[in-house]
Formats: sequence, C-alpha cells, structure tokens
Amino acid sequence: MPNKVRWAVLGVAKIATAKVIPAMQKGEWSEVVAIASRDLDKAATAAGKLGIRKAFGSYEEAIADPEIEAIYNPLPNHLHVPWSIRAAEAGKHVLCEKPIALSVAECRTLIAARDRTGVKIGEAFMVRTHPQWLRARELAHSGEIGELRAILGAFSYFNRDAANIRNILDFGGGAIMDIGCYPIQISRFLFGREPETASALIDRDPHMHTDRLSSVVLGFPSGHSVFTCSTQLVPYQRVQILGTKGRIEIEVPFNPAPDRKTRLFVDNGADLWGSGMRVEEFQACDQYTIQGDVFSQAVRGLADVPTPLEDSIANMAAIEAVFESGRTGRVVRVAS
Repeated sequence: MPNKVRWAVLGVAKIATAKVIPAMQKGEWSEVVAIASRDLDKAATAAGKLGIRKAFGSYEEAIADPEIEAIYNPLPNHLHVPWSIRAAEAGKHVLCEKPIALSVAECRTLIAARDRTGVKIGEAFMVRTHPQWLRARELAHSGEIGELRAILGAFSYFNRDAANIRNILDFGGGAIMDIGCYPIQISRFLFGREPETASALIDRDPHMHTDRLSSVVLGFPSGHSVFTCSTQLVPYQRVQILGTKGRIEIEVPFNPAPDRKTRLFVDNGADLWGSGMRVEEFQACDQYTIQGDVFSQAVRGLADVPTPLEDSIANMAAIEAVFESGRTGRVVRVAS
C-alpha cells in the first residue's frame, strides 16, 4: 500500500469542500486528515460532512500539528503567499491554488521560502496532469498537425456579485487572475516556450473595477496564443490548437466533469466539414484526485512537482505584461 501523505486544508472555500477534498479522499497517495477555519464551527461542520477527523479553529493550529505533512491552500488570492510561507516555515509541503501570487515579486518571496526551508511547493494548475492535456501536448509535438502555430481559447462565466471574492480587486479578483491564468498556462505548456510579448484589451466593471472582459494576444517565438476571458459572459470554455496541417479541439478544457468522459477532436484539415476528423475519448477521471496524488508522490520523492514555482513566476510575468498592456494600450515585452 502507498505511504499516503497526510494533508490539512486551510479554509472552507467551496472549491476545497465541493471539489478538491472529495477528490483527494479518493486518491491512493493522499489522506486529508484536518481542515481549518478562523471559525471553529465552520471547520467542524465541514469536517463532519466530509468525514475529516480533525477540525481546527485557526490556520496556525493546522500548520503546527505534527501529524500534518502537507497543506492545501485554497484561501483568497491575496492570502496565498503569506500562508504558504508560514506553512513552509513550519516544515509543511504546500499545494497552493492558482494564481499562487499577486505579482512576480511576491512569487519570488515564496521561492526564497521554499529554498530556505527545503519543502515542496507547487501551484494547483490541475489541468497539467489531466490525461486530455497530456495527450494534447503529445499530439501537438508529434508532427501530426504540422508545426504548432496558434492557440485560440475562450473561458467565461457570469458573476456580478460584488461581495464575491472573485470580484474584489484588492483580493486579486477579476477575470485574468481567476481564469485567464489558465489559457496563459496551457499556451506555455503546449508551446514549451515562454511568450515574448503581450497585447491586451481590458474592460473593467465600472463599480467593482475588476477586469470583467479581457482579450489577449501572446506572442511566442513560434506562434501566437489568442484568448478571451470574462466574469460577465455566458459560461463557456473551449480551446483550439492550430498547426500547419491540422488542428486539435479540446471540448471542455478546464473544468471537465469527473464523472463524464472527455474528448479531443483531431482534424487533419481535409475540409471545413470535418470529414478528416477523429475523436479521442478519455475515461472519466477527477483531475483533482490526480493532482493531489502526483503532488503527494513528489513529497515522497517519487515524482516532480507538477507546477513548480519556477513555472509559476513565468506565468505571473506573462500576467503582469497582460495587465500592463491593458493599462497602456501598448504591446508589452514579457519579462524573462
């Protein structure tokens, strides 16, 4: 039997209680033994519903518990780095939700803490371990679609609640930080290079001041990535990967249901009606289960951290360039 890593979760965020914790509880390498909240009653309620045996009334208690080996941090964006550093300084490994930091400079402080303490720290881009994305990258690099030249994406949902954490600017809210980070991440993942330039049009909510509609062009050495993300559009997501000879379409790229098969469409470009298209199906899986297990294996020294902080800082550099372009109206060079 695998030597499971013992996890504690900071906070009772919906992504944790509804998606990540139930998924990790199915894992072969992960055991969620504690959940913490600043409100002990909330922690106890969540623990009871999820069958977690420890509930703490503060994050400090969870971090200090000697039984805990790793922390999952799904706190609001502005709390990612400070609490991840506190966990690292207590000798805990950390898997932190995206975006892991609010800036490149903040990410550097997290890297320094990781290097100082010797723990594993990773960003929770669960898409990087999903079988459909691993296959998409394999196909993109195989030559089957020719030379990869363009990636087109859309990711949107509708949420105009001013009290929602995703709509609070000071807490790292807005479309680019919440969901635009995904098209940036997968574009870098597929091209295998860093973008050189960023150009963006950004429309901000007149009351909340968060970016509610953003369209971005990233210039890579060998092609372009173009995407639109929004917190105030119809819920939708799709990615097209275009080569010189064919294309790959990812049907539900970022939030595939754990109980449904996923599909890639691979088109050889024979015509516009899809006569040269084939479909590749993947058995239903929970990407949060896979993510938790791969990170736990990294803790045990059996795998690499799926999204290490070196990748995180590069993703954040692209995000900063996107915001700068939106602010200035200029094409901005992405810092290396």
